[in-house]
Amino acid sequence: MPQPTLAKRCVAELIGTFTLVFLGTGSVLAVVIFLGGVDPGGLFLIGFAFGVAVLAMIYTFGHISGTHINPAVTISLWATGRLPAKDMVAYIVSQLIGAFIASVVLIIILGTRAVDAGMGGTAPGTDISYIQAIVSEAVATFFLVLTIWGVAVDKRAPAGWAGMAIGLVVAADIWVTGPWTGASMNPARSFGPILALTFWGGEYSWGDFWIYVIGPVVGGVLAAVVYDFVSDVKKLD
Repeated sequence: MPQPTLAKRCVAELIGTFTLVFLGTGSVLAVVIFLGGVDPGGLFLIGFAFGVAVLAMIYTFGHISGTHINPAVTISLWATGRLPAKDMVAYIVSQLIGAFIASVVLIIILGTRAVDAGMGGTAPGTDISYIQAIVSEAVATFFLVLTIWGVAVDKRAPAGWAGMAIGLVVAADIWVTGPWTGASMNPARSFGPILALTFWGGEYSWGDFWIYVIGPVVGGVLAAVVYDFVSDVKKLD
């Protein structure tokens, strides 16, 4: 069966990232605006929403684009020789656009309340330093990409479990590291909400954004290299 064209795969990535950001950051806004703030129950709901969004999009678009919906995943595939550079750039642009459109739609639905609530953006938690936040994001993304390599990239994995396993590790990462950094693990997930927040007059320290680029990219590439080394999966490709 021929592979879908790059344009079609990019549309799948745009829609998939739109879904992730709309449901994921939408859950943050729902908890903050309507449920009075992020308590342990709210954190569970947020993690569950992100996990379900990832699970659903993997089963929807995995056979079309691979459902990266995350520049850190896309860069990790490129860094290990599994994705051409032109595809990597096209995927990342599509992911960033999808994340931004999702945030704009949330503003259309919720109005200035979404902006006042911070758009579900990510920032370091109380008493978490810049370096600590980068390390947290790197470790969380390491778990995510390691799981992706084990259940989706490695063709020896049991079929049909990728969405469940990846969705669960996303949720678990959020439950544990969410209070520390917002548990982005995804530059697009952070970029879309804070760009929309800035456009609509909200305040955000853009210097913090690099936490959610450096940490996920470093953690993701490291996980991909480590998995390839311990599994010898590259020898089977």
